[in-house]
Amino acid sequence: MAHKNNFCGLPEEYCDYEKAVVVILPAPFDATSTWIKGADKGPEAIIEASCNMETYDIETDSEVYKQGIFTDEPIREKKSPEKMTVEIKDRACEHIKNEKYLVTIGGEHSISAGVIEAHVQSFDNLSVLQFDAHADLRDEYHNSKYNHACVMARAKELLPIVQVGIRSADICERDSIVNKDNVFCAQDIYNNKDWFEKCLGKLTKNVYLTIDLDVFDPSIMPSTGTPEPGGLLWYPTLEFLKRLMKEKNVVGLDVVELCPNPANKGSDFLAAKLIYKLLSYRFEI
Repeated sequence: MAHKNNFCGLPEEYCDYEKAVVVILPAPFDATSTWIKGADKGPEAIIEASCNMETYDIETDSEVYKQGIFTDEPIREKKSPEKMTVEIKDRACEHIKNEKYLVTIGGEHSISAGVIEAHVQSFDNLSVLQFDAHADLRDEYHNSKYNHACVMARAKELLPIVQVGIRSADICERDSIVNKDNVFCAQDIYNNKDWFEKCLGKLTKNVYLTIDLDVFDPSIMPSTGTPEPGGLLWYPTLEFLKRLMKEKNVVGLDVVELCPNPANKGSDFLAAKLIYKLLSYRFEI
């Protein structure tokens, strides 16, 4: 019997917690976003889309769902980013302790801070790779250090970060971005692969991957809270991510900032497919 509230709508034999290799943690939090609201509906939309997705991946000739994918209950905190960070960190630590491969789905980007903290506690020699249109390096925004605009500032306090696809920043973030070797701006990478090797060389052996869906161009991913022109496209991004999964130990990941639009389900499906692709690369036999 299939379960529509589980990622991919899997039969029970493939979504039992004890047997599952992968855990999906929904984080429907959208308290600090500043323009288009609705990221709290993202996890539900991704899971719904995933239930309509083919579970055989042509590229890798694999069915990664057979590794077992358990979908956890969504986090409960809806208002305080500080309380949400503690809740999601505790939940993430529990799954990592149980040797689960954790995929967290947002929700706004602030949800990543607690998950990153949990992975820092659990893995040595770790760096963070951020795919994003925005730098998210403000130290504080709207009276909170855990605002979605601050998530990479919090990460940077804990471990090295590498940023890909950046094309928007506040003046206060400039010193962290301009002429920095660990930042790969969209304008410099959109039409070439020269950056692949350099980016991989900046990462440590263990990598945590955080993907804000607004890294993609609005032509293929319009349903985000702050769509920015000039973003990345599907196949070049997958080509890099496949190399990342092969050459580094990607210990966990999140996909955030889907702001679903009922009139355009394509964005929901892209997000679900992206997660499944990443898992297919990660566990390709």
